[in-house]
Amino acid sequence: MSAQSTTAPPAPSGPGRKATAPEPTLRSRLFRFEGLAAPYAYIAPFFLLFLAFGLFPLIYTMWISFQSYELGSDPEWTGWENYVWLFTNEKFYNALANTFTLGILSTVPQLMLALGLAHLLNYRMRGRNFFRVAMMMPYATSVAASTLVFAQIFGRDNGLANWLLSLVGMDALDWRNGDLSAQIAISIIVIWRWTGYNALIYLAGMQSIPQDLYEAAALDGANRWQQFLHVTLPGLRPTILFTVVVSTIGATQLFGEPLLFGGVDGGALNQYQTLGLFMYQQGWAFGALGRAATIAWVTFLLIIVLVLLNTALARWRDRETQGARR
Repeated sequence: MSAQSTTAPPAPSGPGRKATAPEPTLRSRLFRFEGLAAPYAYIAPFFLLFLAFGLFPLIYTMWISFQSYELGSDPEWTGWENYVWLFTNEKFYNALANTFTLGILSTVPQLMLALGLAHLLNYRMRGRNFFRVAMMMPYATSVAASTLVFAQIFGRDNGLANWLLSLVGMDALDWRNGDLSAQIAISIIVIWRWTGYNALIYLAGMQSIPQDLYEAAALDGANRWQQFLHVTLPGLRPTILFTVVVSTIGATQLFGEPLLFGGVDGGALNQYQTLGLFMYQQGWAFGALGRAATIAWVTFLLIIVLVLLNTALARWRDRETQGARR
């Protein structure tokens, strides 16, 4: 009888046996980790900057709005006292009304002019590229430079605006100390600076509309005005919504033009003091940082409400248009 072998029999081989996966190397692990972490690493700088310069100041401003915080002193918790002061202050409602008035006077003509200029530049014409670049020059000019130039134009004694009024037999206006005249002057500054910027946005939107739609409309007998109404405007609806929202936000935050035109008080009677000027006056002229933070937060909430209102109106308009087509 032969001695029994103590060695283990060889492992069976064949198609029925599963092959064990090799251990992943350090290089393959690092490569896999890089593939998983790379997208987060690319977007991390934005979120870090947003947290540092966006979210943290917003939360800190909200916390300050519940404090009695004066320059050179420690903050003291007062709860809703700053908000009660704000909503019972006549100057707040004056600044709110001025902000809305200046917003309407500057935004509506600005967007209408921008739409008309973009429509003209959409046609083939000589020097089209020159006019496109020229329209961006006001936007490239600083707020300080443009406002100081227009302050001379709207001067009471030797201003160009009053000289033009005298040519048609009208009396000279005291643009800075007037009520409606001062708001018109500030609105003209805003219109001059931002019309070209919005016109180029509209022009880009017009060039994305298929040319086949215009050709089909022309075959149906539509003239250029009808093509503009029934082809261009429906195709520009998302772009128009974008410019309306951005212009609304800019009008609510209007600050530089009225400040340089007439000072932080917004005229002798605060006739064109905006919410931005009112906040600046409370924070840096009077040193009441808690009240300034309260105005900032109320302005922020107002912007959110206006943006949501514009978006809701645009969606309602889209539903009405789709329903009419059906």
